[in-house]
Amino acid sequence: MTFALNISRSLSGQPWRWRGAGANDPAGRPDDLVAQLLLARGCPRDAVDAHRNPTIRDFMPDPSLFRDMDAAAERIADAVQRGEDVRIFGDYDVDGATSAALLIRLLRDLGLDARPYIPDRLMEGYGPSGEALVRLAREGASLIVTVDCGAQAFEALAMARATGVDVVVVDHHKCATELPDAFALVNPNRLDENEEAAAHGHLAAVGVAFLLGAALVRVLRGRGWFAGRAEPALMALLDIVALGTVADVAQLKGLNRAFVAQGLKVMAKRGNIGLSALIDASRLTRAPLCHDLGFALGPRINAGGRVGQADLGVRLLTTDDPAEAARIAAQLDQYNEERRAIEATVQEQAEALLAAQGNRAVAVIAGAGWHPGVIGIVAGRIKEKAGRPAIVIALDEAGQGKGSGRSISGVDLGAAVLAAKDSGLLVAGGGHAMAAGLTVETDKVDALADFLDDRLSAAVARARDDRALLIDAVLAPAGVNPDFVAAIEQGGPYGAGWPAPLVAAGPMRVVKADIVGNGHLRAIMSGEDGRSIKTIAFRKAESAMGQAILGAPRDRRLWVAGKAKIDDWGSRPAVELHLEDAAWAD
Repeated sequence: MTFALNISRSLSGQPWRWRGAGANDPAGRPDDLVAQLLLARGCPRDAVDAHRNPTIRDFMPDPSLFRDMDAAAERIADAVQRGEDVRIFGDYDVDGATSAALLIRLLRDLGLDARPYIPDRLMEGYGPSGEALVRLAREGASLIVTVDCGAQAFEALAMARATGVDVVVVDHHKCATELPDAFALVNPNRLDENEEAAAHGHLAAVGVAFLLGAALVRVLRGRGWFAGRAEPALMALLDIVALGTVADVAQLKGLNRAFVAQGLKVMAKRGNIGLSALIDASRLTRAPLCHDLGFALGPRINAGGRVGQADLGVRLLTTDDPAEAARIAAQLDQYNEERRAIEATVQEQAEALLAAQGNRAVAVIAGAGWHPGVIGIVAGRIKEKAGRPAIVIALDEAGQGKGSGRSISGVDLGAAVLAAKDSGLLVAGGGHAMAAGLTVETDKVDALADFLDDRLSAAVARARDDRALLIDAVLAPAGVNPDFVAAIEQGGPYGAGWPAPLVAAGPMRVVKADIVGNGHLRAIMSGEDGRSIKTIAFRKAESAMGQAILGAPRDRRLWVAGKAKIDDWGSRPAVELHLEDAAWAD
């Protein structure tokens, strides 16, 4: 078996392999760097040009492919023309907030003032409750559109149906064989969906909402609604779509790549007043990049639903008042700081429990008094630390726990959670392959851990055995420069399902290494070409790799691998390597 740079076992205990084979095109010409990056990520050779600059035109499917899409669009069109009372019921995370904001802004442009309803995470929990839907109906709503939730809301939708209100569900979470009683349920992950539509199962809910918006505009166009008014600019909403897609860690392939690539261009123009205020509150001094959506903007929107007011994100994304936008953005920034402090406490306690748990296939960690708003983030951290799926559960005084899980590639956690629910182990649960949420009785937590261990142990073992660091390029230190970073960015946007290129550099010696921040390893390394590179490994100072670098003798050389990023803090752009792994070169 061929290993990249002959590294069969790195400092983190995994082999290095080449991501792509580097094959030439059919005419025998060598592929350029961007083409190599695209092909290595699964892009068909005949689609390379389209993927270099992904556009909505090239990747947008006909919305009518999806089951219930036309029925949903027709019903909402009726509401627009009749001036009905419409409520948009969204989840409290970024995908829910952006989905709700997209439909509200679109309906506003169509002449209908729809209002949002975002449930409180602590008081109401995830998804539509029957009590909330009935209350909205009694307040006068004749149509409720749920976004990023509803696919498993059987009881709630039955209660809504009994009041006579119509409910349209727009979701992307896994569905059961039976579907709840909705007027229409639009979800590419319906089990009865056709193959072409099901191929879009990686869309975030905000992407499904955008397709519904396109179908709605088409219906109204056919009815002559725009004879005396301008059609809404759907493309102007792509900044919201990009934010929800990246923050929900949706795979950046196909249509999602176009959503994000074009959405970033829209966002740079700062047409959305709320997003512009959020960019300022995030202290970004340039146009946002893809990773900013996941690490700067998204967490602030999420903070409202986690530790603050659940509807702040929707209010921010739909306001046209600069003063209100600045106030809400500042409030979300403050909530984000509070979230970080709470998260650090739960993280510390969860890691202590992890150490005593043993080596189950899925790390199921439960603690009393933990804030439910941060357990998803902590689950992600535990997953990274343990190298296996993790579920973190916040137990309350009433004998129930709210849990959030994160998975590893190749292990479908959402399907396992649905199976646990069907087996009677959960009060509620659902999700998708890489993330899931659940409600469980405290006395069934151990049984849940046993169930997941039995169901997923083989899949987790296969995923861990197949683990390898995939290298895209190897360079001398001098080659890791701003021009190289600019070149590889042309293969983006990068994210889930479309990983950023990993660059191996070296061999190098450690010049200086220390620990900064919350367990981050910082090091300066020098190569044989006389050039040095700044490196940082986030939260890895205590790892085997981190300890090896901190204690590396001056006469030993290392290969390092990571993502090359522009460091623009100085007077001129420089490059630093965000380390993923390292290996001894001699």
